[in-house]
Amino acid sequence: MSGLFITVEGGEGAGKSTQIARMAAWLEEQGHTVVLTREPGGTRLAERLREQLLDRQNEDLGALTELLLMFAARAQHLHELIRPALARGETVVCDRFTDATWAYQGGGRGLPDGAISTLEQLVHGDLQPHLTLLLDLPVKEGLRRAALRSESDRFESESVEFFERVRAAYLGRAHGDPERFAVIDAARAVDDVWQQVERVLARRMTP
Repeated sequence: MSGLFITVEGGEGAGKSTQIARMAAWLEEQGHTVVLTREPGGTRLAERLREQLLDRQNEDLGALTELLLMFAARAQHLHELIRPALARGETVVCDRFTDATWAYQGGGRGLPDGAISTLEQLVHGDLQPHLTLLLDLPVKEGLRRAALRSESDRFESESVEFFERVRAAYLGRAHGDPERFAVIDAARAVDDVWQQVERVLARRMTP
């Protein structure tokens, strides 16, 4: 595959959407053909699964069921959108990917590493993002921002302790793979966050 695969990760209220829009514009200025997508989602089937995963009426959804639905959506997303775009030489920018599963279903839900690793290998094997930007900020600030944005979904309704575990898992992933990850201080003003992101892109995405 000749395209570039960039993912943007972070907890609730991290401001991913705003920074992804700026990233897309910056990359296009550099000559990239950019495909924007998200997880769960990105295809008709995956978006329908997303609706079920976020629906607060599905409070009784089991942790293992949640994990399997996430990877089912991801498998279709890869098959229908991500792999074909990369094969065409395009740059895919995805709002969350498997690192989110390690953080939310692994760190947050406490599902075993072995289960996630097995599904990861089955669904996308050696395909990993070339660059992952982790927008990190304190949990309470993120939840405050998320509450201002919209009514909480099934995940946003979780406890502060749940999101502290998610954040710790994310930071652990970043610490373990510094060549792929760049940790961005998302607690700062939007323009300051973008300056951090732009510096990373300039350093890693240009010759």
